[in-house]
Amino acid sequence: MAGERGGLTHIDASGEANMVDVGDKAETVRIAVAEGSVRMRPETLKLILEGNARKGDVIGTARLAGIMAAKQTASLIPLCHPLMLTKVSVDITEDADLPGLRVEAMAKLSGRTGVEMEALTAVSVACLTIYDMAKAADREMEIGGIRLVAKSGGRSGNYRRREQD
Repeated sequence: MAGERGGLTHIDASGEANMVDVGDKAETVRIAVAEGSVRMRPETLKLILEGNARKGDVIGTARLAGIMAAKQTASLIPLCHPLMLTKVSVDITEDADLPGLRVEAMAKLSGRTGVEMEALTAVSVACLTIYDMAKAADREMEIGGIRLVAKSGGRSGNYRRREQD
């Protein structure tokens, strides 16, 4: 049944999509962390890290874009509730093994619904911004691995993604 653990909460009894009523839920502190990456040529990574991309500060711009995107999630994802986020952070770090950049976003609030979509949206848009700002140097970049890493708060409790080989 919809709403049970593992069920589809945005589908009503007749199979129609609907916005979940969270009015009766308790307000709790809710945090979600998501991650993703942009794989690129080593020369492109060097260009970004040295600050020599033609469009400017790739990492700073991508960080800001991710934060802004988290705040707009309800405008982008049809059934998401507009949320009063209390914190959004986006960290972008070099990963020479990719080679490329790893993106991690955290979204937080005190409210009645989770912030997983906000964290995932922040990561997605930060990765897209990295691609956009560096595409003149490397059109073969690959965005991947976008996923929820952890969440806390709410009726369903805590979740942490198991490490995978």
